[in-house]
Amino acid sequence: MIMAVSFTRYGRLYYLDPGEHTPKVGDKVLVPTDSGPEVAECVWAPQWSSEDIDGLPVCAGLAGEEHLARDESNKRRRAEARSVAKRLIKRHELPMKVVGIDYLDQDNVYTVYFSAPHRVDFRALVRDLARNLRARVELRQIGPRDEARLQGGIGPCGRDLCCATFLKDFEPVSVRMAKDQDLPVNPLRIAGACGRLMCCLKYEHPLYVETRNRMPRAGSRVSTPQGDGTVLGHNVPSDTVTVRLDDGGRRCACPSASVCSPRIQHDKMYGSD
Repeated sequence: MIMAVSFTRYGRLYYLDPGEHTPKVGDKVLVPTDSGPEVAECVWAPQWSSEDIDGLPVCAGLAGEEHLARDESNKRRRAEARSVAKRLIKRHELPMKVVGIDYLDQDNVYTVYFSAPHRVDFRALVRDLARNLRARVELRQIGPRDEARLQGGIGPCGRDLCCATFLKDFEPVSVRMAKDQDLPVNPLRIAGACGRLMCCLKYEHPLYVETRNRMPRAGSRVSTPQGDGTVLGHNVPSDTVTVRLDDGGRRCACPSASVCSPRIQHDKMYGSD
């Protein structure tokens, strides 16, 4: 059995072993963490999984009134700390922006995540924050990708950012991946909300490479159900090949399995049936 929870609405999903509990979608549950159980919302109710998944944290049960009250108190403390941090950053005239704040009530520790164009000397800021918040304060500088993950948002595709939902690790992305997918090498077209190359270029790239190796190259001669012609391009998501027919010069989109270049190569790969 497996279930999924989120600590924020439409935030990143975390998977749990429901154990003996059967929460419903929308229920507040307790998630074990290093600093004790934290309140999260059930997004996927417990369901069977066909895969063997081991090592998942076990749900600690439904959240009680005391847990919900503690969670609301921590949210207020985080909001207060954000306001204080912004005010003190402006007072110290530091080139930094507060991205997110964590608070551990058991240890009375605030962790302030910020972004900045370069390294910042924030020693005086930490002292003022600790004095105003009456707690220990840690400041951590993060990069553009982590900033987008914490803030969330909508990507060029119109969906929630991958990094803020399901993507766990950031992998290197290169311009070559965009070229292999016939995308314009224009930063405005292939950059995500963080200003870096879109992460989806990475996990879609193997499909394009595999399909391109299987399909006839652009400019090659092929035979289609509608006649002979020349390959103009490919549409990997639909698994079709765009061909300009010799008869009249019109274009047609043919399934890759129906195109040969030459026919012997097609029969060798797919069979003659």
